[in-house]
Amino acid sequence: MTTRGGTTQRHARVRGGFQRRLMLIFGMQLVAVVVVCLMGFYNVAPFGAVLVVIVIVSALAWLAAQRVWRPVSLLARLIGSWDEGSGDPQAFGTDRLSKRTDRDVATLTRGFHAFASRIAGYNERERNFTRDASHELRSPLTVIKMSTDMLADESSLSEFGQRSVQRIRRASREMEALVEALLILAREADNGQGEQDFVVNDVLRDELVDAREMLHGHPVELKFEEPAKFALHGSPRVFAVLCWQLIRHASQYTGQGTVLVTVLPGAVSVSAKAGDDEDTGGPAQQGFEYAIARRISERFAWPLDLHVQGGNTYVAEIRFPNPMPVPA
Repeated sequence: MTTRGGTTQRHARVRGGFQRRLMLIFGMQLVAVVVVCLMGFYNVAPFGAVLVVIVIVSALAWLAAQRVWRPVSLLARLIGSWDEGSGDPQAFGTDRLSKRTDRDVATLTRGFHAFASRIAGYNERERNFTRDASHELRSPLTVIKMSTDMLADESSLSEFGQRSVQRIRRASREMEALVEALLILAREADNGQGEQDFVVNDVLRDELVDAREMLHGHPVELKFEEPAKFALHGSPRVFAVLCWQLIRHASQYTGQGTVLVTVLPGAVSVSAKAGDDEDTGGPAQQGFEYAIARRISERFAWPLDLHVQGGNTYVAEIRFPNPMPVPA
């Protein structure tokens, strides 16, 4: 007989109900204790022998219960160590059950196997879609960038055409950053891509040059302060993409004004203040940029805290657990 997933159920290897077996163990213990107590009460056996027999019966009952409970304990440890992102659903396969497996434990194992298989299927489809969609977008983006560069060099292009080319260029740069972020999230098995030691301040300074170009034409001023300086071991490109997503989210939150990027000891802060009469569009924890930044921070274990102070001041802070000093 097979389950819906095609896994063979070996009924010959599966015993009776877990609860029934425990009741049988403790029932036999109770009967034995009662019989021994009656023997001691009617002086059939000495008091010392009664106590010894009670201790032996209780120890045997405990060992039998522990033996019955062992498959449940093993299953609990297996579930506790299973990773939904990279865990193998076959770890819960019923073909791995021993001959002493209880029927209730086997049912739990089959249920967890089906659940783990569904999660693995969802993760695989999400990775495939994100990876394929991101890769398919790179080719047209390259064509757009090359075309805008050639158009910008045309001396006969009107002023209106020059402005249009610049808008297209900025939009393609933003799309390129978005595609790169999606590719980072699609690489489930490669969290350490291009890891190296880098100075946070230097990467941010270079990233802000590109960010100012992409924000050109928006009523947003981008400022940079560095009262601290530290280095990290990781991917500088992942770090830059994370900071750009927060800068873009902050600029959309404030609408107009100043976005301040600050390097703090072991952290980077992105803050912006909306005008008193501006509609910020609801809570700060909204938007596609924030969702991407949150997922990147969770992936690389860089805690991200985002909140609004005083009702209109956006503050996002990324903390880095293992900052390194910058060599002199």
